Amino acid sequence: MSEVIELALMEAEEKMDKALEVAREDMASIRTGRAHPGMFAKLEVDYYGAPTPMQQLASFTVQDARTLLITPYDKGAMSAIEKTLRDSDLGANPSNDGNAIRIVMPQLTEERRREYIKLAHTKGEDAKVSVRHVRRHAKDAIDKAVKDGDVGEDEGTRAEKELESLTRRHVEAVDEILKHKETELLDV
Repeated sequence: MSEVIELALMEAEEKMDKALEVAREDMASIRTGRAHPGMFAKLEVDYYGAPTPMQQLASFTVQDARTLLITPYDKGAMSAIEKTLRDSDLGANPSNDGNAIRIVMPQLTEERRREYIKLAHTKGEDAKVSVRHVRRHAKDAIDKAVKDGDVGEDEGTRAEKELESLTRRHVEAVDEILKHKETELLDV
């Protein structure tokens, strides 16, 4: 296989893997009935004027299915973390005991579960669009290499088949992540 095509396919796979990773992170940030530290991955705290990821400012301990204990490394960040939690769309009501922040996640209503499933589907579709976008760019690069005479028609066709296989694998992986999240959300 020519260097041009190998490079295009490698780059496409890297970018598709990145889209898959973003999908995983997005799905982890969607709340389920259980408390888990991944819910706070996207939250940023205004820490001395700089937006800082919450997970860099505190340790997280899951006490039971619905209770999470957040212990800030710097007690001065306590009120900023608490404010961020109150303002988030997690529906959490943090209580501060002076050393740590305790969060008891409310039970999810059926309606709220359906909203989260819709959100998960939207994020899944975004990931698939990203994967297809990468495929389009890689296919353009392969087509250009064939047109410019850098590679033969047969090699271009083989590369396109490999690209389609790569795309299909990544789209199926996104579907699998989505299915897992949906099951998690419907599990009462």
